[in-house]
Amino acid sequence: TFLPFNRKKMNLKSERRGIHVDQSELLCKKGCGYYGNPAWQGFCSKCWREEYHKARQKQIQEDWELAERLQREEEEAYASSQSTQGAQSLTFSKFEEKKTNEKTRKVTTVKKFFTASSRAGAKKAEIQETKAPSPSINRQASIETDRVSKEFIEFLKTYHKPGQDIYKQCKLFLDTMNHKRDLSIEEQSECAQDFYQNVADKLQTRWKVPPEKVEKAMDQIEKYIMTRQYKYVFCPETTDDEKKDLAVQKRIRALHWVTPQMLCVPVNEEIPEVSDMVVKAITDIIEMDSKRVPRDKLACITKCSKHIFNAIKITKNEPASADDFLPTLIYIVLKGNPPRLQSNIQYITRFCNPSRLMTGEDGYYFTNLCCAVAFIEKLDAQSLNLSQEDFDRFMTGQTSPKKQESDSFSPDACLGVKQMCKSLDLLSQLNERQERIVSEAKKLEKDLIDWTDGITKEVEDIVEKYPLEIKAKSQALAAIDSENVENDKLPPPLQPQVYAG
Repeated sequence: TFLPFNRKKMNLKSERRGIHVDQSELLCKKGCGYYGNPAWQGFCSKCWREEYHKARQKQIQEDWELAERLQREEEEAYASSQSTQGAQSLTFSKFEEKKTNEKTRKVTTVKKFFTASSRAGAKKAEIQETKAPSPSINRQASIETDRVSKEFIEFLKTYHKPGQDIYKQCKLFLDTMNHKRDLSIEEQSECAQDFYQNVADKLQTRWKVPPEKVEKAMDQIEKYIMTRQYKYVFCPETTDDEKKDLAVQKRIRALHWVTPQMLCVPVNEEIPEVSDMVVKAITDIIEMDSKRVPRDKLACITKCSKHIFNAIKITKNEPASADDFLPTLIYIVLKGNPPRLQSNIQYITRFCNPSRLMTGEDGYYFTNLCCAVAFIEKLDAQSLNLSQEDFDRFMTGQTSPKKQESDSFSPDACLGVKQMCKSLDLLSQLNERQERIVSEAKKLEKDLIDWTDGITKEVEDIVEKYPLEIKAKSQALAAIDSENVENDKLPPPLQPQVYAG
């Protein structure tokens, strides 16, 4: 800071040179008593820092207001587009034309988002966004999508300047992905992984964000992006994910007879606490399909795995090992039969943050789930220590594993367990009877169809061999005197008379 003493010396020098200096012009413009510097627009250093800080905070506030305004405009435009679509739907020809235009449109790749030459283009795209609605408006929004968007904006406010850049990059990435629907799912996955990597590198190198905050930011970015892209990239029609789901589901249903003893599962479900843990594990693995974000799906797998470890620990009274965990996880998957299991695994593999998937407990439990599914797909008689004949009979449903008979129980056995085993035997017998009835019903239906076809064929053969000849209708008999035209004055016919006596 230029002190008055130093400024006074300079004034004395100026007066010696014959130059008059007005003391009021040399003071700080803010009136703090110090002398200002022309390089700082007449402020002293302290006041200049305060003014600069105020201007910077004002600019940050204006940027966030702009982001919120863009979000509101997007929501309003979506609402208006929904009302328009309700009044008048697009024809198939217009849809095809729009699809063709999107395919032929040239857009920049994700890797070019972060180059120096694309910064001007990104800024231009941001300006255009304020003038026209984003292409993402046409997507079907939901309450969850709106909630995630608001949470994402609130989270980025804590990052100040990096948060603004992150928001712009995410919006630009979503708009670009909307124009790349014709790409294969593997190419879209590669674009998402490149985007994750580039944003993480920027956070660490350019903005010097601590590692723990980088991980939180990447989780929020993944949540925001994948919530909006979920219905386009989860089980797409261009892949065979749905076919694999049906095959795995059919396979698990065929293995309904597998018992914990066959898999060497160290879990005793007769213990109430263990039974509760098994039910919670099954619930968590089924709940995975209801989540949209890959991180949330991994969290369901992690919770399921922890319930399994607790069940093993309660049963064995000691910590569970990896050799005990995998067979129990296989048993839970067989018992729960989670919906769209292969689609969820592929979705997590393609679009999850790689740093989370390859490290930590989430990655470990996810790897075990993949191993469990692969084991179920290749399960054979040798894996269960069964003969091939027994395995084939169990798979075809001809027989089921023998249940423990009531007479083999010890005298102190619980009556409820005995009754349960009897009920299971009765259910097994009823199942076999039902299968026989269904088989006979199908056979009867086939016989009726064959009989109907045979009768129809015989009738057609007879009609073809002896065709029906329909003769013309014969003329009515004429009256006796109808042809006697000339003698039309004949006397009337005689009438019968009755004589008395």
